[in-house]
Amino acid sequence: MKILVTGSTGLIGSALVSFLTTGGHEVTRLVRSGSKRTTDSIPVLVWDPASGKVDAAGLEALDGVIHLAGESIAAARWTTAQKSRIVESRVKGTRLLAETLAKLSLPPKVLICSSAIGYYGNRGDEELIEGSSSGSDFLSRVCCEWEAAASPALKKGIRVVHLRTGIVLSPKGGALAKMLLPFQLGVGGVIGNGRQFMSWIALDDVIGACHYVLLNDSLRGPVNAVAPNPVTNQVFTKTMGKVLRRPTVFPLPAFAARLGFGEMADALLLSSARVVPRKLQDSGYHFRFSDLENALRHILGK
Repeated sequence: MKILVTGSTGLIGSALVSFLTTGGHEVTRLVRSGSKRTTDSIPVLVWDPASGKVDAAGLEALDGVIHLAGESIAAARWTTAQKSRIVESRVKGTRLLAETLAKLSLPPKVLICSSAIGYYGNRGDEELIEGSSSGSDFLSRVCCEWEAAASPALKKGIRVVHLRTGIVLSPKGGALAKMLLPFQLGVGGVIGNGRQFMSWIALDDVIGACHYVLLNDSLRGPVNAVAPNPVTNQVFTKTMGKVLRRPTVFPLPAFAARLGFGEMADALLLSSARVVPRKLQDSGYHFRFSDLENALRHILGK
């Protein structure tokens, strides 16, 4: 297949591009003007979501587009300016891409847009599936606008999938990479009361799910990209300690998390989302890692 990927140098994007090219697919990167170029031989197209510029001619006759680009939600404290960058990087880029694809003579068959389980907000121990309602906090609003921005492609008849990704486990980046050092030093512990659910997924399964969705015409709309067995922060903490053979007796109280991270603490550290991958399971996707301990042992080589 001929596949265009945005966000191709990020944690998920770089792994996905390697997987797709190894599998014989023709991949093109869509990168922002001025961004650091890779040294591989994969073709590159340039766009600028802020100014609305994109090489539309280069997007003709693609089989699929996988849109992963967006400002990291954990890159910096959530000031007003940072929150604006988070929203604009997702909404403007997605809208520009969707509108451009909708105007093509030969549009792609499928557009897979990255989204997040932040869509659901803080929901305690409620089991959340793709049809569950959205939350009302900042991340929920971001995800709602993000997904709505793809509507021009949907109206064109392109199959649109919103991959609502959970906490991606990889030592190369994301939440796990940030957790590793304190846990390895033996100063890891539960966050807040530890009862908040963490819906996780191994990086291998993010890539597997993305490829599966790309090829499975029955999947459309929101698709939860999480492992089948979400765990509480307390269970996650104990499992990390077990795998790393380190004590986990240094808790991070909620007030300290808020003091250190501000609004981000409530959304990323203290919020509870018990999300299950109903659509992936019902359609027959087989997870490589559905058990947290097995996933962590594989990922960390333990």
